[in-house]
Amino acid sequence: MNSRQRVLNALNHKVPDRVPIDFGGFQSGIHKKAYLTLINYLGIEDELNFLDPIQQLARPCEQLLERFRADIRYISAKQFFAQDRHNKLNDEFGVPWTMQNEYQNYMHVSYHPLAEASTKDIEAYSFPKSHDKSYFDGIREKALKISDHASYALCTDTGGSIFEPCCNLRGTEKWFIDTKEEPDFCEALLDKVLEYWLEFYSGFLKETGDIIDIVMIGDDLAGQNGPLFSLEFYRNALKPRQRKLVSHIKSFTNARICYHTCGSCYEFIPDLIDIGIDILNPIQTGLKNMEPQKIKDEFGTKIALWGAAIDAQQLLLFSGPAQIKPHVRKNIEIFKSGGGYIFSNTHNIQFDVPPENIVALFDAAYEFGS
Repeated sequence: MNSRQRVLNALNHKVPDRVPIDFGGFQSGIHKKAYLTLINYLGIEDELNFLDPIQQLARPCEQLLERFRADIRYISAKQFFAQDRHNKLNDEFGVPWTMQNEYQNYMHVSYHPLAEASTKDIEAYSFPKSHDKSYFDGIREKALKISDHASYALCTDTGGSIFEPCCNLRGTEKWFIDTKEEPDFCEALLDKVLEYWLEFYSGFLKETGDIIDIVMIGDDLAGQNGPLFSLEFYRNALKPRQRKLVSHIKSFTNARICYHTCGSCYEFIPDLIDIGIDILNPIQTGLKNMEPQKIKDEFGTKIALWGAAIDAQQLLLFSGPAQIKPHVRKNIEIFKSGGGYIFSNTHNIQFDVPPENIVALFDAAYEFGS
């Protein structure tokens, strides 16, 4: 099989020739420091280019993607950031981000524009408009070029985040209080964010909907031990808007929709299936209720699973290749059964992961994925 056939077989819950491998995306990427250390370790020459300045993710070169046998390539529309050497930027919702410490590891929100706003103030805020066709200049040609090269599966960057922009605009603490005390404010703000994404995907998918294979959307719904907010709020306020977004995307494309949420998201999985999500990422297997066999048994025939390679918070960072290889083998044996699985690290590879561990991770995926 070529890469695209391999990925689509897996997403159709069929057994491909081997488990598809994902590396280098917006939720399966690599921090700039780890990237530079890794390519030096492998003897690969490349300049540092940013995929995502907020997460400080490097854009991997093709030589490294081929070394790790990656089956997926990524495409993104024009970034709506006003940025200064990746140390300061404003995101598409006008939220300012800065590098806040001398280690230069990640960017953080430096100001919440709607921290003191009322429901009436939401209407006065300058929300972005994404219907301008110039946002998508050249995107079709770029998508065709990627999809024609070696028949890779093509995935979008991560968009469609309805909940997290509200936290950034309001401030996380205030937003969570609002979910209990100011539900009308929350719903008004959620509607504005949803409006942006509906416009965005109308423009983006008119250009690329017949080419791409996977649309990645997401919000972090959970923490280490379970939901970040009540299921009641999710089902009354967020879920109906997510359903509307998913339906809107599917009206433009036959691409599968992958939903990204970190944390122990077990309680949300039936709801995500219900609104039409096809794939769940990244499956943090070391957390409460996220054990590999449990997730595979309960949901493996209902939704494709993407990630789940290893305990990235502990094992990938603090162990060595000898411990990584059997761990990866065990997880792959569980998840690859019957198809419906794409291998990737459990979220992005962080700045201090040793290069030999990264190599062991992806070599094990290839060795045991057949």
